[in-house]
Amino acid sequence: MWLKRIILIMGTPCVGKTAVSSLLATELNALHIDLGELVTREKLSSGVDKKRGTIIADRARLSRRVQKIMKRQRMNRDIIVDGHYAIDIVPARDVTKVFVLRRHPEELKQLMEACGFTGRKLWENLAAEVLDACLYDAVKAVGLSKVCEIDVSGREIEEIVSDMVLI
Repeated sequence: MWLKRIILIMGTPCVGKTAVSSLLATELNALHIDLGELVTREKLSSGVDKKRGTIIADRARLSRRVQKIMKRQRMNRDIIVDGHYAIDIVPARDVTKVFVLRRHPEELKQLMEACGFTGRKLWENLAAEVLDACLYDAVKAVGLSKVCEIDVSGREIEEIVSDMVLI
């Protein structure tokens, strides 16, 4: 049983997960675990998806590593885990709250294109946003009562984090 909160920040690429998570961690004096950065830094991948140009996280190894980090910190600080597949990494029983960040598809498309998303990778991620893929996965894993959907479209990071702190 965790004595502090385990908060997951999820959403499709370019919704602002890492920026929001970093500021929320600062506001709560929490430990921030960026799953993408952890995979890269500790070589927790199982290969590369050449069609999408992305690293494939070894979810089993990543989950073990994240749980090890959480066990070290569990009495000291809240923990914020940021990644679109965070719900697959942290055991549902340990999760206090999941924030699913959402962005209007037109705004999201502009941001994704600015980050270099093209072709199949662009359209798959836009489809995931439109179809509520991250929201569905979160609710399925931890139940509706632990999930909060936040529309970040056109909003400043500070305003979003302020809302999260109130929740």
